[in-house]
Order: sequence, then C-alpha cells, then structure tokens
Amino acid sequence: MLDIIVPRGMQNSVAIDMIVKHVQRTLAEKSRMHREDLKRLGQEVKEEPFSANVLLMKQTKQFMGMTTILQDPMTDDVDFNFYFNRITTLLVDRAMETLNCSPTTVLTPLSLPYHGLRLPSPISAVVILRGGSCLETGLKRIIPDSQTGRILIQTNYRTGEPELHFNQLPPDIEEHAGVLVLDTQMSSGGAALMAVKVLVDHGVKEEKIVFVTLFAGKMGVKRLTKVFPGVKAVVGGLVEDNEERWIEKRYFGC
Repeated sequence: MLDIIVPRGMQNSVAIDMIVKHVQRTLAEKSRMHREDLKRLGQEVKEEPFSANVLLMKQTKQFMGMTTILQDPMTDDVDFNFYFNRITTLLVDRAMETLNCSPTTVLTPLSLPYHGLRLPSPISAVVILRGGSCLETGLKRIIPDSQTGRILIQTNYRTGEPELHFNQLPPDIEEHAGVLVLDTQMSSGGAALMAVKVLVDHGVKEEKIVFVTLFAGKMGVKRLTKVFPGVKAVVGGLVEDNEERWIEKRYFGC
C-alpha cells in the first residue's frame, strides 16, 4: 500500500487530477499488457497437444448419459442437480487419484495383516465463486473433512481482464497434501490462472494443485498447463472456447 501526500490536500485539484490520470494510464497499460499476454499465450499453445497433466474423464455411456441430461434444457431442476452432483462426485474422485498415497499395513477384523494405502491428508479445496460452489456437494461426499477456501474472481466486462476481489484460504494451506481448485466451467482460463497464482503465491507447490471442472475450452486448459506445468486438470468434457457460463444459473435457479 502506497500513501500519497498532496500539498494543500483536496484543494489542490490540479495535483489530484494528475495523480488520477497517471493511475488510470498505468492500470490501462497493465490491462493491455495482460490481454496481449493471454493472446500471445493462446497463439503459442494453439497447435500444441494437451499436457499429460490434462485428465479428461473417460466418456463412458453412464457419464455421457448424465452430461446429456445436464445439457437438455427440458431437464427439470431437481433432476439437473441430482445428476450434476453425481458427476461432480466422479470428478472429485478422479482428482483424488492424482494425489500420492503412502503404503500402510492394518489388521483386519480377523487379525490378519492387510497391506494397503493411506489416503493423503489433509486435503483442502478452493472454490472459485460462484460456480465452484456447485461442486461442494460432490466434494463433501468424497472428502467429508476437507477444509474449504473461497476466491472471488470477476471479469471486467470493459477490458475482459479477470480481477481478484476476495480470497479466504484455509490456514497453513501450503502444508496440505493436496489442494483442489473447483469451478464449473473454464473458457479462456483467465480465472483459473489467477486462482492458481494466488495459491502459488501462498506457498502451495504446483504439483499439489488439481483444477477440477466439468466443462473446459481447449485454449483455457492449454493456457493453464503451459503457465503452470505442474498443475493437473481434471476435465469432464471439452467445449467451444469462450462458451458462456450457464451451469451455476441452472444449479442455483438464478
């Protein structure tokens, strides 16, 4: 935070006007550079294959049947939420498969040794508001004791640039065994990039981060894994780049 001292305070309108215009020019230049970086990044990755860290859900008959129900505008709200929650359970379960487990041995009820795996713990999740909130039911079904943080990132409709408005992360998140970042859809990847950057800035290693989304554009996924090659992305299905967000409107009914 920078304090600016203006001689004669509010009465010095000339100095205040100069400062305001300087700040506006600086922000406009920063916004322009950000858009150019995203455009350049998109051109760089356009012809590249997907990273091995992009994990597209297997399109089984069950999975495709459920996504068809979600895509059908005739589906009523109760059925939409039921099948969406089923799908998010599968997405979170797939994300958990990417995290490291440790070998362990336990005694069964028959006092026999069982050589198995201990699930990673603790696991936290960061919800990108508001779409990511739709995935919390599936999250709690798989990881009932997960700690949940929230990030609010909104697109400036004038510049098209994502802006961070709020973040509340679990304490000591950098020490957690894994961090899931949840959002219903990812188009350009701007919000995903910013959310992951916030986590990395808080000390979370890329290799511990798993981005989980139902639908994503190819460009957004490639941008994310290009900038953060250690991050994994679990994707339910690929859609057109820059597809308009609609899932949270159906899920919450508004």
